[in-house]
Amino acid sequence: MSVPAPAADKRGSDVIWLYEKQKTIHARSVSGWFANWRWALVWATQLVFYGLPWLQWNGRQAVLFDLASRRFYLGGLVLYPQDFIYLTGLLVISAYGLFLFTAIAGRLWCGFACPQTVYTEMFMWIERRLEGDRMARIRLDAAPWGAVKLLRRGGKHALWITLALWTGFTFVGYFTPIETLWGQAFTLAFGPWEWFWVLFYGTATYGNAGFLREQVCKYMCPYARFQSAMFDKDTLIISYDSERGEPRGTRGRSTDLKAAKLGHCIDCDLCVQACPTGIDIRKGLQYECIGCAACIDVCDGVMDKMQYPRGLIRYDTQNGLARHLTRAQRWRRVLRPRVLIYGTVLGAICVALLVSLWLRTPFKVNVVRDRAALARLVEDGRIENVYRLQLMNASEAAQRFRITVGGLAGARLVVTGAGDVSVGAAESRWVPVAVQVPPEAAQRVGPGAHVIEFTIEQLPATPEHAARQIQERSTFVVPR
Repeated sequence: MSVPAPAADKRGSDVIWLYEKQKTIHARSVSGWFANWRWALVWATQLVFYGLPWLQWNGRQAVLFDLASRRFYLGGLVLYPQDFIYLTGLLVISAYGLFLFTAIAGRLWCGFACPQTVYTEMFMWIERRLEGDRMARIRLDAAPWGAVKLLRRGGKHALWITLALWTGFTFVGYFTPIETLWGQAFTLAFGPWEWFWVLFYGTATYGNAGFLREQVCKYMCPYARFQSAMFDKDTLIISYDSERGEPRGTRGRSTDLKAAKLGHCIDCDLCVQACPTGIDIRKGLQYECIGCAACIDVCDGVMDKMQYPRGLIRYDTQNGLARHLTRAQRWRRVLRPRVLIYGTVLGAICVALLVSLWLRTPFKVNVVRDRAALARLVEDGRIENVYRLQLMNASEAAQRFRITVGGLAGARLVVTGAGDVSVGAAESRWVPVAVQVPPEAAQRVGPGAHVIEFTIEQLPATPEHAARQIQERSTFVVPR
C-alpha cells in the first residue's frame, strides 16, 4: 500500500498517513461462457431461495423451521430438536463438499455460488442498468451532484433497498409461515423478532452486496485465508500463461510477434478492469482471486479480436503450466490421494445420513419423572410412581400408540384415560401415566431406585404396515 509524502501540521511536526482511502472498484461487465454459467447459478440459487417458502405440502408450508413449536418441516419430513444430528450431518456434508470441490477446482464456490458473489452480481446488474458500464460509472462518480446524478443514484439505492428488504422478508419466511408474514406486511404488523430479522438481514444484504463487495472476500471471509491448505499443484486455478504472454505490449493485429519480440498479451488491462476484487491475475495466484473467471472471458474476447488462440488466461494447474500437460493429462491427475479421501468420506457420510433417515422411527418419546412426589402409597398397599410421557408424531398422519411397562415383576401401568393414545399429524402430546408395584414385589427388590422400561408401540394403520416400537428407560423408586 502506498504511503503519501510526509506533511507538516501547524505545529511544525510531520504527519505520516499510514492508510490511504479505499479505491472504488468499478468492474467491467463481461460476457462469455463462464459469465453465462455464473448467471445460470444466480437464477438457480435465487429461484430456490425466493420460491421455496411459497411451496405447499399437505396444506402447510413445505419448508418451515418453526422455532415456536420446535418443529422443522422438510417436505414430508418432520424433525424435532432431538433430530439435531441430521443438521450436523448436513453441515458436515457441506464442509466436505467444499473441501472436495476446492481440492479439484479451487474456489468454485466463491466465484459462482457464494451468496456474497450472487447478491453482488444482482446489485451490480441494477447498478449497470441505471448508471451504465464501467467508464460511465467512473464519470458519474467524478461529476458534481445534480438532478441526473441524484436521479440515477437515488433510483439505484431505492432498488437495492427493495431487493434487500425482500431478501430479509424471504429469510424470515423460512421461520414464520410466509403467507402469514405476507398478510402482516400490508399492515406492518410484524412481531418484534420478525422486524429485527427482516431489517438485520436486509441491512446486511444491502451493505455487503452494495458497498463492501470485494472487501468481504478480501478481508472478512476466512475461507480466503485457509484455502491454500486444500490446494496443491494439481488444483485447477485461474492461471496466466506467462510463457505465451510475455513480453507483453501494445501492437497492431498484423504485427509480427517474433520480429517485435512480443508475447500474446497486448497489455490492455481488461483482465484487471473485469476483476471484481481488482487484482492483476498476471502476477500469479493471489488469495484475493475468487475464481469467478471474468478475466478468462474478457481475455478470450481480446484473443478473438487479435486472432490469437484462446486460453492465455485459463483454468489450469501449476503442474499443467510447468509441464505443458494436455487437458486429458490434467484430468487424469485429478484422482489423487486427497481427492479420494475427501470423496470417500463424503460418500460415506451421505450414505449414512440417507440410511439413517430411511430407518428413522416416525415418532419419538421422552419420559419425565414427576419430581413433586417420588413415590406414594395407593390402595391395597401398592407403591406408585408418576411419570409424563411426551409422544412426538414425526409423520404427516395421525398415529395411535400403546404404552406398556416392564422391568419390575408385577408392575402395572395406569394411563390417564382409557385405551390407546392418539396423536395428531406432526403433533406432540404429553401423557400422564402411573406405574404401580404390589407390596410383595417391592419387598423383594428392596428400597431404592430400580430400572424400568416403557415400551411405546405404534399401532399399524393398515395390515401391510408392521408396528414399530421404542423402549425408553426410567427409574422406579421404592421408599424405605
